Amino acid sequence: MESQFGIAHVWAQGDFVTRSVAILLLLMSIASWVVIIVKALALVKFKKQARQAKDFWHSADFGSGLNKLDTDPSNPFRYMALEGREAQAHHRKTSAHLHDALDISDWMTRSLRYCIDEFTARLQSGLAVLASVGSTAPFVGLFGTVWGIYHALVAIGTSGQASIDKVAGPIGEALIMTAFGLAVAIPAVLGYNALVRGNKNVLNGLNSFAHDLHAYFVTGARVDSHQSGNVSPLKKGA
Repeated sequence: MESQFGIAHVWAQGDFVTRSVAILLLLMSIASWVVIIVKALALVKFKKQARQAKDFWHSADFGSGLNKLDTDPSNPFRYMALEGREAQAHHRKTSAHLHDALDISDWMTRSLRYCIDEFTARLQSGLAVLASVGSTAPFVGLFGTVWGIYHALVAIGTSGQASIDKVAGPIGEALIMTAFGLAVAIPAVLGYNALVRGNKNVLNGLNSFAHDLHAYFVTGARVDSHQSGNVSPLKKGA
């Protein structure tokens, strides 16, 4: 008797549309969980690198500060420090380009802002998948429910039996598709919100680091926000 109800029965009795909706929901669920896991692991790594970046300014010179940062080439803090040093050297060496009309402060701001924008794009990659799954999965499941109810009602009408025991089974099985849609959408929405909050924290740290780098490359010292705009010197070094 139990074999006549449940998920297996829905799959066995479903037509092409019902099975296609079920497969689509499964693929959406797999895609959202892959994005959540991959982005969450990356976010943990970036938060660790953000904590390491705080030690950068407790260094005797720029070179030793770089050694305190993670050597991972994907480290946005190390990448930004290297790009800032390269931008400073490039601005000093060249004298025949349009950027010579910019002073060192504007040129450094442009270079660091490019690093931030590039990293922001990296953080946001994949979030569109979660947003799409979270917003469309309930409707996909609802479509499967409507289709299943339609076929259940047709079968009931054909048999001529409309008692509660005949109606409850087919209608209940059709409603399973709605539950599937919600089961896919809810983790995607929660994962999206959690990743957005985590990304915002990492970007705040990166912006603060970029502000200090800007002050260092322009003035030779880091702005100390805890001491009324004073600066903390850091010797320049390769």
